[in-house]
Amino acid sequence: MAQRKKVLLFYNPNAGNGVFSNNLDAVVAAFQKKKFFLVPLRADRSSILDDFFRQADFSSYHKIIAAGGDGTINAVVSAMVKYDVHLPLAIFPAGTANDLAHYFDLPDRIDDMLRIATNERYTDMDVGLVNGRCFVNVLAMGMLVDVSQKTDPSVKNTLGVMAYYLRGLAEVPKLKPIPVKITCPDRVVEEKMYAMLVMNGRSAGGFRRAAPNAVINDGLFDVVLFKGVPVMNLAATMLSVLSGQHMDHKNVVFFRTPKLHIESPVEFGTDVDGETGDKLPLDIEILPSRLKINTLENDMEGLFW
Repeated sequence: MAQRKKVLLFYNPNAGNGVFSNNLDAVVAAFQKKKFFLVPLRADRSSILDDFFRQADFSSYHKIIAAGGDGTINAVVSAMVKYDVHLPLAIFPAGTANDLAHYFDLPDRIDDMLRIATNERYTDMDVGLVNGRCFVNVLAMGMLVDVSQKTDPSVKNTLGVMAYYLRGLAEVPKLKPIPVKITCPDRVVEEKMYAMLVMNGRSAGGFRRAAPNAVINDGLFDVVLFKGVPVMNLAATMLSVLSGQHMDHKNVVFFRTPKLHIESPVEFGTDVDGETGDKLPLDIEILPSRLKINTLENDMEGLFW
């Protein structure tokens, strides 16, 4: 079999503050030094990715790089799953929150990103499906959805994660409990909530410890539901989230599952890796160890337990 000598790079020039585009030549040079030919594609629209994957012959490619935020990574992974591409994936975090990259402790300096992306160390990663649509890090609904979708992109690029916190504080007086029913293989949960996270990773919208004990290749989601308690009691709950001590909090429902169905008599929005998601009902399942991600170590399991 001929050696695979090409590396495919999808980059979003609009992600974060656009700094990646200014370093594109350095990325090309680093892979050429390793005797690989880098093929860059400016992927500022998901339709571009779909068009490319539909026509491409991946037999000569060694790996894929996704450079951007969680939305860009989601778009690349979605195309890989849709077209049954099983190449390794390297991540260049260039967005605002970079939640998935945070799980793998990936650096934000180009030189350090390249050191990882040009090596051959990989970690398996699960992928989530919601109504047939992929998510790599988190499916969110409720208050956190409003925070992400209502935060102005220019503010996010300027203030970063702090923009999410400021927007969240502004939304607190408007909160209303939402009734939901969650059906899993081993349980049924009926509750009134403010927000819920179905986590593959650990970080959501810059909240670095949203699911502090999640393992990204255990075949399970970490489900975190914030009960619809009186608003005056919410501050203590949110403080516990910032410190990662909320999993046993009386106002939080937490469990792990490989599959769940979510329904509600009330219509509310959902968010898939930072992008607008489907309306309810939602059918959610996991694809165990679907990806191989370039990481710092060959076996990262010990870091996550």
